[in-house]
Amino acid sequence: MTVSWKSALKYKDFRFLWVATACQSVGFGMDNVALGWLVFELTSSPFMVGLAAALRMVPLFVLGVLSGAIADNVERRILLRFVTLAGGLIMVLLGELLITGFESAWLVIFLATVAGASFAFLLTLRQSYTYDIVGSENSLSGLSMLQIGSTAGAILGSLLAGFLIEMVGAGWQFIVVGCTYFISFIVLFGARSSGQSASRISGSVRSNLIGYLSLLREYPILLTLMCLASITEIFGFSHMSLIPVFAKEVLSVGSVGLGLLTSIRQLGGFIGLSALAAMGDFRKKGFLMFVIAICFGLGQMAVFKADSVVLYGGLLLFLNACAMSVDTLYKTLMQQNVPNERRGTAMGSWVLSIGTGPVGHLGVGAIAGTYGAPFAMLFNGVFLSACGIGTALLLPKIRRLP
Repeated sequence: MTVSWKSALKYKDFRFLWVATACQSVGFGMDNVALGWLVFELTSSPFMVGLAAALRMVPLFVLGVLSGAIADNVERRILLRFVTLAGGLIMVLLGELLITGFESAWLVIFLATVAGASFAFLLTLRQSYTYDIVGSENSLSGLSMLQIGSTAGAILGSLLAGFLIEMVGAGWQFIVVGCTYFISFIVLFGARSSGQSASRISGSVRSNLIGYLSLLREYPILLTLMCLASITEIFGFSHMSLIPVFAKEVLSVGSVGLGLLTSIRQLGGFIGLSALAAMGDFRKKGFLMFVIAICFGLGQMAVFKADSVVLYGGLLLFLNACAMSVDTLYKTLMQQNVPNERRGTAMGSWVLSIGTGPVGHLGVGAIAGTYGAPFAMLFNGVFLSACGIGTALLLPKIRRLP
């Protein structure tokens, strides 16, 4: 059977999951813009912006393995609904507190961290349920298309965010964010089956947790991919926390400009994922993964010389095309290289890996606060490219993964 970019869309349940993901991602895109802007407005500190982004991701690291162990022991589509609902309630609460005058940076950071807990489960369940629906042969197409839906929603959300902040304030914007989660919750009821590849074998959460180290020993490829995903998260994805700093201090644009830059970054992800999905069941995923990771680092190095909105926007486009593509390859390879009944745990491992992001956000925020945002991007870019080249040469088995 020929696999194309639209192969996953033939599954009705995947179409509902895709729409639900896109709806929730509109809110997530608005949330990303508002959080960084609000913290920077309240503190005028690049370090605090990095800290906010870092603390929001701490639950991913803490709950990653647990979310995977639970995902391998439950009906994923049902738990996904309740996790989505919980995220929406947190966003509405944050919005109501801001509207009533509780404009504290620490309050914002605290609730963003709580929201990160629900997001840890959301990510694990969403990726593994996609594979359940579309199967192994369509996994790269399905995960790429899912991320395209997420990116498309985030682009719209980023564009709306700047205007909403200007017109009604951050508080009401978070109310709107909560509403997008509620819409996603309703849409998810359209997905009615567990999926063709859903495991028929399930152990207890306790046994899944106890057996986690054994899984890593038996399937070392999973551990290697976790480490690579973590390096990319720390030295690649952390560039996102500096976008508000570039917008205000380097490029001198306001919240509308920040929303535009964030949407441009998301558009880059859409382009990269569309190209990846078009490849179908590409047979040199390991090699492609290393190539994209190296290009990701080179793009960050180029930001050091970006002194105009046009150049910076173009580089953001390129950076997120690399970021979303390589991340999708990590997710695909992790699920394809473990037993079917442990794919939830594999995605929990991926969540744990991206949960190391706080190290990157804190680091890049500290470097930016001392030496400036452009130098911070240069430093991370050099390290990421060097790691990509070194690991590609030293890990031929990973490079040859089909």
